[in-house]
Amino acid sequence: MPIKLLLIDPQNDFCDLPGAALPVPGADADMRRLARFMSTARREIADVIITLDSHASVGIERPPFWETGDGGPVAPFTVITERDVREGKFRPRDPALQTQVLDYLRALEQGGRYQLMVWPVHCVVGTWGHNLHEAVANEVASWEAHALRPAWRVLKGQNPMTEQYSAIRAEVPSESDPATQTNERLIARVRPNGGMLFVAGEAASHCVMATMEHLFEVFSPDECRKVVLLRDCMSPVTGFEDKAEAFFAQATARGVRVLTSEEAMTLI
Repeated sequence: MPIKLLLIDPQNDFCDLPGAALPVPGADADMRRLARFMSTARREIADVIITLDSHASVGIERPPFWETGDGGPVAPFTVITERDVREGKFRPRDPALQTQVLDYLRALEQGGRYQLMVWPVHCVVGTWGHNLHEAVANEVASWEAHALRPAWRVLKGQNPMTEQYSAIRAEVPSESDPATQTNERLIARVRPNGGMLFVAGEAASHCVMATMEHLFEVFSPDECRKVVLLRDCMSPVTGFEDKAEAFFAQATARGVRVLTSEEAMTLI
């Protein structure tokens, strides 16, 4: 049975490695298990799709974008709401963006999935943190040499004025930026079709969850039953463990299998 492998943001900055900007506890071990799974299943893997969180240093979810009402710095992991900005608690450092920011925050909060979180600067294109975890990168290269074609790499998050946890579309898509809108090509590429879709990456509580929620919206019940989440190849951001568990429960209710990488090998 042909297997597709979707790797969601398996990048250095999300791994608990020295120098990582936004380490997820357990992610280094996750990626090493993923690499072992890829090595064992290499001949059965028909396609590899990799999403990459890809940013500039300044963006709406990053500390350099913001200042406090009295001109001070804004610390990572600060939540900023539309009300905060209207009341002057926080403001964009560029005053010309005030109206656009308020419109964005209103749309984000009405969407109901997230509030704006100011994250540490991470996954800046061209940096070590943007790169694939070394063990995974090596296995991707080995698969490409075996398959004689490249894995497909999908960059997300390049628009600095909207967050994009999901690889399918930004949290608030921009009418003027197709890259923030629904990625129909990606949806078509990851459909299980006559095989299965195995999913791994970081973090289970955020980018993995957000991407899969969007895919579950368009997958048929039969397609959902052909999805396998490699639970020991993904971990939640600290403090969001319950969110990840709720995601696994939601996926299971749709017929998705949530298995360890060793358990998943029995399906191949």
